[in-house]
Amino acid sequence: MTPDGCAVELYARMPVGDEPDVVERLIPRGAHILELGCGAGRVTHPLLERGYTVTAVDESPEMLERVRGARTVRSPIEELDLGTRFDAVMLASFLVHAGDPAVRRGLLATCRRHVAEGGAVLIQREPEDAHTRVPRERAVPGGGLVRIAASEPVAPGVRAVRCVYEFPGARWTQTFLSRPLTTETFEEALAEAGLVVDRYATEDRTWVLARAAH
Repeated sequence: MTPDGCAVELYARMPVGDEPDVVERLIPRGAHILELGCGAGRVTHPLLERGYTVTAVDESPEMLERVRGARTVRSPIEELDLGTRFDAVMLASFLVHAGDPAVRRGLLATCRRHVAEGGAVLIQREPEDAHTRVPRERAVPGGGLVRIAASEPVAPGVRAVRCVYEFPGARWTQTFLSRPLTTETFEEALAEAGLVVDRYATEDRTWVLARAAH
């Protein structure tokens, strides 16, 4: 288990979704991507296969042991300062919804600190109905099932989300804190970090292409 309660074996089993397709639509092949919160390389490896160079960051050494072919950096995201800038910075997995606003500010500051002039910051945010369309579930390749079992308020503006992951021969439950962000509050958070929305890059507005504000 990682410090934030993630099961390494679970993330090693999880298949990739549409993240590489989203990246490929927005970022030219050959670009150097800083992937924040890479986990076990679920997205890292497909990006490498598509011709990207990836620097993969995670605070869990057990997660990073699963990553192959990328430069890996062990660090909490909000403390990261590599002293260099990248063509693109990716903050996926809804990390922008961190329950603690100070953590969110740190995450976005890291994005701004590491994106090159004219570069892109790709952020994955929750769908509008993330906390109202509960329970819900989706099948994943390999016979797996991901179920959002509950989303309950635990503090002002913060919800505890309980996920159940089922695979042949294994089952995990994970609870994490999420701070829902309206479009307005999301854009305000970006502005505070010196970022601005270039465009909402998918029809459901969950993927956002942001750039450094001028």
